[in-house]
Amino acid sequence: MNVNYLKEYFRMPLTRDEQAQTVESIVGGIRFKGANLWVLIFAIFIASLGLNVNSTAVIIGAMLISPLMGPIIGMGLAVGITDFDLLKRSLKNYAVATGISVITATVYFTLTPLHEAQSELLARTSPNIYDVLIAFFGGFAGITAICAKDKGNVLPGVAIATALMPPLCTAGYGLANGEWLYFFGAFYLFFINTVFISLATFIGVRALKFQKKAYMDKKREGLIKKYIFLIVAVTIAPSVFMTYSIVKETIFNSSATEFINKELNFPNTQIISKEISYKNKTIKIAIVGDEVSQTMIDNARAHLATYHLKNARLAIIQGINNDSIDISGLQNIVLKDFYETSQKEIREQQNLIESLKGKLEDENRFKALTVELSKEMAVLFPNVKSLSLSNSIKCTIDVDSVATDTICLSTIEFKNKPADTEIAKIEAWMKTRTKSQKLEIIADN
Repeated sequence: MNVNYLKEYFRMPLTRDEQAQTVESIVGGIRFKGANLWVLIFAIFIASLGLNVNSTAVIIGAMLISPLMGPIIGMGLAVGITDFDLLKRSLKNYAVATGISVITATVYFTLTPLHEAQSELLARTSPNIYDVLIAFFGGFAGITAICAKDKGNVLPGVAIATALMPPLCTAGYGLANGEWLYFFGAFYLFFINTVFISLATFIGVRALKFQKKAYMDKKREGLIKKYIFLIVAVTIAPSVFMTYSIVKETIFNSSATEFINKELNFPNTQIISKEISYKNKTIKIAIVGDEVSQTMIDNARAHLATYHLKNARLAIIQGINNDSIDISGLQNIVLKDFYETSQKEIREQQNLIESLKGKLEDENRFKALTVELSKEMAVLFPNVKSLSLSNSIKCTIDVDSVATDTICLSTIEFKNKPADTEIAKIEAWMKTRTKSQKLEIIADN
């Protein structure tokens, strides 16, 4: 295949005028005054409400109307075209937007009667390397869409994927409730998004060969690039460490679950609760049923290394009177089993009902069709005395096997012995009327 031919699919040539229009579009989105500022405040309130009531749809709606992306892309553009005045304006508006966002969210979470941290909020407190990658590729998608003549729905998608607003709202929640880990974790996530969206924009601008400012200072430009490298390195380092910890914890939990399922299924026992702690390297289960001997427990412990759990500690609690038993967990298991059993029975009954309904419909259909065909046959074939029609199972018997097939079987009683041609005509006519090619006629005279 011709390489140049493929290159044509990926080329994004921009004229000077198109570059100027792109720069103008980005610069226009940097400003945070008047309507832009009020839209930001309202969007923060909406996002905070969504986090507060754990509504994903509301959070997405807030991200779609948020204008936060403007100064972030503006910073990447400014560095890319060495426009330091634009960089200062972008940084100023970015700081204003960030400050107002956090203050707005803090006010909301101070006034709201709901102070419990929901799952949507907790998800913004532990950033990792995957958030870096999302922001990085989201930034590429953003600058590419801005440069394109037909932007389509890319920018709203970038706003949702990179999720700039929820971290700021979570930071506000942390300030309002004195949860400093939430505050720093969420603000770090926002900083990750900022840095890597800007970095992707910078790379995109340089790759598309945007014209630099004529008065650029080479020394100053080099210094800015060093700062960029330093900021990127400092930003990405904690996320790599957190990702490593998350991966290790995930592997531990997965291995522990596999160990429980395969090695702790003792005869005539039921696991009623389990607790896996990566931090303490412990696996704790509570069981009821027949007593499990110490030998069986020791044998299970001996297999821990097989599941890469050599340093894990196994604790097995037996009996229902032990204070360590999670009674609520037991109740949940019982209710879950009852629910699953009930659902299975309901599905089976529903399937039976549907099967019977289908059979009844077939019977009624054949009854109505038989009456209808009898009336027509009395006119078309006067020699016919009676007609019956039904679904039937036909078995073809061979030496080694029996093949079955569903056919439409018709028994016809004639007044006088019919000719073969008459039977052939009736068969052709009935195949058309019954819409069945698997039709067999039994002639009775």
